[in-house]
Amino acid sequence: MLRIMAMDKKNKLRKDVRLEELNTLDPVWYWVDIGQPNEQEIGLLEEHFQFHPLAIEDCLHLLQRPKMDLYEDVQFFVMHSLDCDTLKPHEINLFLGPNYAVTFHFGACPEIDDAWKMMAVHTKYPSKGHLVVAHGVLDRLVDHYFPAIYGLEDQLLDADPSSKGYTDSSSIDNVFEIRSKLLKLRKTIVPMRDLLYRVITTMEAVPGMKDFRPFFHDIYDHLLKQSETLEACRDMTADMRDSYISYNANRMNGIMKTLTVITTIFMPLTFMAGIYGMNFTRMPELEWDYGYFMALGIMVIVAGSMFAWFKRKGWFS
Repeated sequence: MLRIMAMDKKNKLRKDVRLEELNTLDPVWYWVDIGQPNEQEIGLLEEHFQFHPLAIEDCLHLLQRPKMDLYEDVQFFVMHSLDCDTLKPHEINLFLGPNYAVTFHFGACPEIDDAWKMMAVHTKYPSKGHLVVAHGVLDRLVDHYFPAIYGLEDQLLDADPSSKGYTDSSSIDNVFEIRSKLLKLRKTIVPMRDLLYRVITTMEAVPGMKDFRPFFHDIYDHLLKQSETLEACRDMTADMRDSYISYNANRMNGIMKTLTVITTIFMPLTFMAGIYGMNFTRMPELEWDYGYFMALGIMVIVAGSMFAWFKRKGWFS
C-alpha cells in the first residue's frame, strides 16, 4: 500500500497525492509511506527514488539491528516497532532526504498510522515537515515501548517469591520467564538508544535538523529511562534468583542437619541392637531376668543424653 502527503508552495498540506504528481507539484516537502508492499512498490525504492543498493538490501533482509547510515544526501534509518503481546520486534525503515521522508515496512504499523494522523493536522515547521515526520515516527515507536516495560515490571512485582516465603517453585519459574522477556526487550531498546545517540551527535551534517535537537534529545531521554528500568528489573530478577537459591540452600542444610542428628542418635542404639541380635549360644545377658528392660533403659538413656548434648550445642536452632 502506497500513500503520499505533500506540502505545496502555498503551504497547503495535500493528502492522497499520487506518485506521478510529485514532479509537477514540486512540493516543499513530502512523505511517502510504503506499507505491506507488493513487488511493484518494492521496485520503487530503486527505480523511482534510486536509493543506495545497500539500504534497499537492508530493507528486504529482515531483521536488521537499529542503525543509521548516511548515503550522500540521504539518511537511512533502521528502527524497530514492538508487539507488546509477544515482544517481537518488527523492522521499520526510514529514508530521510533533503525535502522528503520515505517509510518502508512489511507489516501494519500503528505508530506510523498515528504519525500520519498527526502530520495531517500539523502546522508548525511548514518547510521542514519531513524532519517532523522523522521525529514523529521515532517518538511514537519509543513511546510504544513503555507499556511493555511497565507490564513486565508489574508482573515481576506480582511474581516476587519472597511474598510466598520462597516455597512456591512456580514463582521463581515466572521470574525466569520474565527475565527472558526483559532480555528480548533489551535487544530492541539498547540499539535504539545507540541510534538516537548517533542521531543527536551527527545533526550538524543534516541541514535544518539542528533546530530539532531538543525533540530528538527528548526521545533519547525516554530511551535512557527505559534502559535504566530494564536494568533495574534485571537486577531485581537476579536478586530474587539469588535469594531463592540461598533460601532453599539454607532450608536444605537445616533438613540435612536434622537428619544427621537423628542418624547420629540412632547409631549407638543400632550398635546395641546389632550386638544383642547375634545368635550366639552363650550370651550372659540373655539369661538375665530383666535384661530386656535394662537394654531398653540403656538405649533411652544414651538417646536422651545425646539429644540433650546436641541441643546444648545448638544443633536444633
